[in-house]
Amino acid sequence: MSSSPAIQYVSSKNADVPPARPGEFNPLTLGPLTVWPPVVLAPMAGVTNYPFRSVCRKYGAGLYVSEMITARPLAEGNQKTLHLADFGDEESPRSLQLYGVDPVFVGRAVERLVGEGRVDHIDMNFGCPVRKVTRKGGGAALPLKTKLLASIVGAAVKAAEPAKVPVTIKFRIGVNDELITFRDAGRIGQEEGCAAVGLHARTAAQLYDGEARWEAIAELKSLLKIPVLGNGDIWEAADALRMMRTTGCDGVIVGRGCLGRPWLFRDLSDMLSGRMPAEPPRLFEVLEIMLDHATRLCAWIGEERGISAFRRHATWYTKGFRGSAPARAKFMTAQTLSDLREIIASFEHDEPFPLSALRVPRGKTSGTQQVSLPEGYLQTLDDTTPPEDDGSVDGG
Repeated sequence: MSSSPAIQYVSSKNADVPPARPGEFNPLTLGPLTVWPPVVLAPMAGVTNYPFRSVCRKYGAGLYVSEMITARPLAEGNQKTLHLADFGDEESPRSLQLYGVDPVFVGRAVERLVGEGRVDHIDMNFGCPVRKVTRKGGGAALPLKTKLLASIVGAAVKAAEPAKVPVTIKFRIGVNDELITFRDAGRIGQEEGCAAVGLHARTAAQLYDGEARWEAIAELKSLLKIPVLGNGDIWEAADALRMMRTTGCDGVIVGRGCLGRPWLFRDLSDMLSGRMPAEPPRLFEVLEIMLDHATRLCAWIGEERGISAFRRHATWYTKGFRGSAPARAKFMTAQTLSDLREIIASFEHDEPFPLSALRVPRGKTSGTQQVSLPEGYLQTLDDTTPPEDDGSVDGG
């Protein structure tokens, strides 16, 4: 590591944000679970599998949530879905995100998860903005139907209660600026017995565009008695402190900010514990982390599939480093771990992590959308009939 002062690795946006004061923030309490620091890894399709979670866990404690799993095939014992729901032997607590639109299948899925002792925490997704989900009435569209939402959440909480497994729900501000749902979703979560709720402070129409509206997190916190988690634009550890201080939320959910930067969880732990974040890894250390991640992924799903899945991670890890663009093009053609090692060995220089890359978006980027809803959906909001669920949205 270089001896350069860590403070240089805080962007100008956060230059005046001090670490936490003693006792300023509390652990996150979810039923029998106590989570410190109060940091949650957001479920991300094709990303937050066991290998990625295990790499992130090396850098700090917290709650590391699985990819989104669909309730119906889980309830029916689909082997592919059950594999997605697997955890590593050392993972604790085991946190799984569940997607479901039918209270019957949700209840059965949760009964299976807790009955087989698979999970310590269940999060439910009511914020997915993907077209294939909302056009069926699921994801971010479902909170419009408050009675159906209450029925689904209630079924999950009831099924989880015998094992004392806490249930949380995550949602967005609404479908768009005209169809705002977060207040009702939060109220229903509280009334149906959720341990906490999480708000991604954008609408489904926004996708990941623009700045997250943290004021909605503050409003939700003022309305509820249960813990509220804030999600949106946590690129640096100092962002988490700014969010918690300005909104009063009880913890943060981290998504795109940790892509290619799993050490963000170490920075979060440091700042929430009163320390400035350590200097991030230099290029040669980042390359070592990459290889470790790729090796874990190949061991999990096989070398061919693992390298294919890892390619985008390689671009995230190396983004911003001087002269890394040609290497990123090579990563896209890698077929084996040997190919990956060869490309890594081709880097001929070392350098500190680039300050300019701290806030560069990785993963899903900007752009808005017209949210697709089922025909006549807005005319049947009191209808409690579950929308179509073919079980085809694992991973979200």
